[in-house]
Amino acid sequence: MSSTSSFVSGTVPILSGIACIAANYDLILCDVWGVLHDGTRAHGGAGEALIRFRRLPGEGRPRRVILVSNAPRPWPGVQAILDGYGVPREAYDGILTSGDLTCSLLARHPGARIHHLGPERDLTIFDGLDIRLVSAEDAEMVVCTGLFDDSRETTEDYREVLSVLRARKIPMICANPDLVVERDKVLIPCAGLIASAYAEIGGDVTYAGKPYRPVYEAALDQAAALDGLPPAHARVLAIGDALRTDIDGAARFGIPNLLVARGIHAEELGVLAEHDSLGDIADWLARQSVRPDAVIEKLVW
Repeated sequence: MSSTSSFVSGTVPILSGIACIAANYDLILCDVWGVLHDGTRAHGGAGEALIRFRRLPGEGRPRRVILVSNAPRPWPGVQAILDGYGVPREAYDGILTSGDLTCSLLARHPGARIHHLGPERDLTIFDGLDIRLVSAEDAEMVVCTGLFDDSRETTEDYREVLSVLRARKIPMICANPDLVVERDKVLIPCAGLIASAYAEIGGDVTYAGKPYRPVYEAALDQAAALDGLPPAHARVLAIGDALRTDIDGAARFGIPNLLVARGIHAEELGVLAEHDSLGDIADWLARQSVRPDAVIEKLVW
């Protein structure tokens, strides 16, 4: 990643904004929660940065932004949330979610008996699908979208139902591979924790979303459909706040990536309060199993 940085931590550049690297890319695959908003309100500078990127003169093709989210609901629901938080629609060209991928997987099983493990607000993931919602005892497949009450529950509350499903060898689709997300500076558990617990007891889990290859293939297909031209991997930048999903997934897929520090790793990096500034993070990066191509405190131009 060629760039100008405010200072360097080890070999990973720390960017003050994306303006110094934006011209190198035709497409940005941008995470949503933790990058564009914190679960309660939009990060204004992030939307503005993406708008400015999209307005750059293209090199043979328009600059595009696809939002790629592990949210366990189809994209219209995510767009409605973004509208409510004040994220401008001018900041992106399309949205791809784990919910979208889950719907595609379920469409291959018409008439399937599905047990939904997750809050009622996620039931829209089944809209328009030829499936039947049943109890865990009657299911032939389980879809996990999250915890019923993510403000107080843990995976321990799900051990019994997971044991029932495992005993019957019921496959699970995890409709949100995230382990946690940030909500107003508090980390909230996600479906990925339940899926991991199920896998630990021998359950069969299919993950719909980052960091797995199908979501990147689908995102690039969506971008290619906009202009009839597939983007080169080297001209695609993945932006996200999670090493495990956003950064590792992009690295494994072979596209450049940028870690946003003010996200789920904010507490580890000491940038929880607004007046905190990102310091030298060489030691922290050295302890991680995956290293980003670059780091930015928050997504700004």
